[in-house]
Order: sequence, then C-alpha cells, then structure tokens
Amino acid sequence: MSERIVNEPAVDRPPVTADVSPPGLSPEGERQTRIAGLRLQTEQLRAYSMLFALVVIWVFFQWATVDERNPYGLFLGAVNFSKLLQQMAVTGVLAVGMLMVIVAGQIDLSVGSVVGLLGFVSAWTLAGDYGLPASLAAAVLAGILIGSLQGSLVAYANVPAFIVTLGGLLAWRGTVLWLSSGNTIPIQDPNFIAFGRNLLAPQLGMALAALAVAAIAYLGVQRNRARRRHGLPAQSTGVMLARIILPAALIAGFVALMNKQGGVPIPVVVLLAVALMGAFLTQSTTFGRYLYAIGGNPDAARLSGISLRRHILAAFALMGALAGVAAILHTARLQSSSPDAGNLMELDAIAACVIGGTSLMGGRGTVFGAVLGALIMASLDNGMSLLNVQNSTQYIIKGAVLVTAVWFDMLGRRRG
Repeated sequence: MSERIVNEPAVDRPPVTADVSPPGLSPEGERQTRIAGLRLQTEQLRAYSMLFALVVIWVFFQWATVDERNPYGLFLGAVNFSKLLQQMAVTGVLAVGMLMVIVAGQIDLSVGSVVGLLGFVSAWTLAGDYGLPASLAAAVLAGILIGSLQGSLVAYANVPAFIVTLGGLLAWRGTVLWLSSGNTIPIQDPNFIAFGRNLLAPQLGMALAALAVAAIAYLGVQRNRARRRHGLPAQSTGVMLARIILPAALIAGFVALMNKQGGVPIPVVVLLAVALMGAFLTQSTTFGRYLYAIGGNPDAARLSGISLRRHILAAFALMGALAGVAAILHTARLQSSSPDAGNLMELDAIAACVIGGTSLMGGRGTVFGAVLGALIMASLDNGMSLLNVQNSTQYIIKGAVLVTAVWFDMLGRRRG
C-alpha cells in the first residue's frame, strides 16, 4: 500500500525542467490555492444556506400557527420555543459526539440503544440510594466503557464500524430489556429531574449572557492581535465590531425571550457547554486536527505518524461519554427510564450532522453545523406536531430532508 502511495504521483507528474517555478508558486500550487479558496467559500455558503433554511422554517411555522387564540402565531412564542430547545438538547449533545466519529471516517449506529441502557443505569443507581453524583457518574462512565469497547473492536480488531455499532444497536437494546425485565423505572429525585426540566433564574441567565458576550469580544480581539503578531492581515475595526455585536444581540434576544417564560432551560445550558467543548476539541487541539486528517486521508495520516487506532478509540469513547450526558437529559425530562428509550436517536444524530454540512465520507464538518442541523430537525418535529401532521407524513418529510442534504454534500464534493 505504501509503495502505491509513494509511486503513483510520479506517473502523472510532468517532467521537471530547469525553469520550473518554486513549489509555492507552481501552477499546481496556485490551482490548489484557488480550489481551497473555493471550497472555503462553498462551506461558508452552505452554512449561510442552512441558516436561511432555518429562518424559512421558523417563519413558515409561525405563520401556519396563527389562529384566533394566537393572532401572531404560536411557534416562536416563548413557551413553545423553550420546549423546542429542550427537545433538541438531547439530539444536539449526541450530534456533537457523532460529529467527531464521522469526521474520523467512522459511524456509530448504536447510540440510541446506548442512551436507553445508560438511562436505565442512572435510574437504577438513583433508585438504589447511591445518590445523585453516583447516578450521573455511572451513566457517563458506563458510556465511556461501551464506547471504548466498540472503538477497540473498530481500531484494533479491524471490524468495520458499521458492523460493530449495528451489532451494538441490537445487543445494548437487548441488554436493557434483560436488565429491566421490560419495566419502567420512575424518577422521583427533583435534583435529577432538574437537569431535564428546570429553568435558570432570570438573573443568572443574564449573567451568563454577559459572560458569553465578554468571551466573544475577548476572543475577537485576541484573534486580531495574533494575526498582526504573525504578519497576517487583521480584520478592520468595523468587521470586528460586527462579529461581536451581532452574536451579542442574538444572545441578548435569546435570553430575553427565555426569561419571558421563566428562564433559560438547563438542558440548553448543558448543550451549549457540550458544544463549546466540542468546538474547542475539534478546532483548537491537535487531537481534533488529527481526526480531520484521519477522515480526510487515513493513509496519509498514518504515514505522517498519526496513531489512527488511538484516535479512533478516543472518538468512540467521547461518543460514549456524550451518550451518557444525553441519557441523563432524556431520562430527567421524561422522569423515568423505559426499555424503549432512545429509539432511533442515532438516526436523528446522524441526520443532524449531515444536514449541518458534515460529510459521511469523513474529514469535513463543524460542531456549529451539527448543532444547527439538530435545531432544524427539532424545528421540523415541533412545527409539524403543532400542525397535527400525521406521523407517516413526518417521517417522509424528515427522510426527504436528509436525502436532500446528502445530495447537496455530494454535489459540493464533485465541484471540489
């Protein structure tokens, strides 16, 4: 394999002449730069397109839910919007973990069954009077164990991820059915339920919003200083202010809307924390960059000295940990653990990633896109439920949206 990789370019490379341009200025280099620039613009255009699609969805459902009792519409009302965000928090957390797995060129079809099993683990631990911290830790640690087991089979036993996680989908669902004997475990602890249902105090929400705005401003200023320090063109003052003021306005508007119905939901705060952690890992650490390299070209990554096995194992372990977080949110929101909990959640997580621009071929995707895709899916679910659309029609529409997103991804790759 390595000989093929080394020798193939020599077959197609034009003969070297004495007047060849330096590598950085060669025609091939210029063409690659232009292609890279076009790809960057395409990715930005896709992100803006998804934002535009989300706005269209919101406007349509707001208009469609106008009636005598709600003359301005129901969909974007404070109460319904809060419920929508609570619904998408679980899918959003799973989508962040799924993004890391897919970016590395893998897939995890078992997360729905894992969420059901970990929800049972947390509920059983809580019912056994082991305490709230033990219940939360048990779900996350059990998720890491399951993810590490499946990651080891993929990375070290060379079993395809599709087969390993498809088997896990069945095995973990059977495990929770066996352990629970098909019974539902109710949750009574109000502190546990708070993770899925409670709201932050309005004052605390405003304080967190101010902290988020300050962090955005600080990071923007630091980014400009770093670019100047390295001799790169920095953003103008107007552009930098726009990149600070626009997110600040969105954050302030969101917190104000949530405070109208009591405060920001705690599941949304958990999702934002997970998304920030995921964005930091994927964009600002060596581990994250290696995941993109592995998914983009595993042979080149291996020849560059990157340990494919270790990083793939870590990606599945992180997926397991986030499945534990999602199980806690889901179980707390339902106030019970049922054997069929988490059914088809893996498809929602994968769909959220793909709709948000993640390539199923690996090597491309962002946490922002994955969370945006989860929000689009949750908006469709919530809006169609408000309009009393039949379940069969909902499945057809969601399937069509997923296929369309993959089609756009393939079109983008062909153009690239």
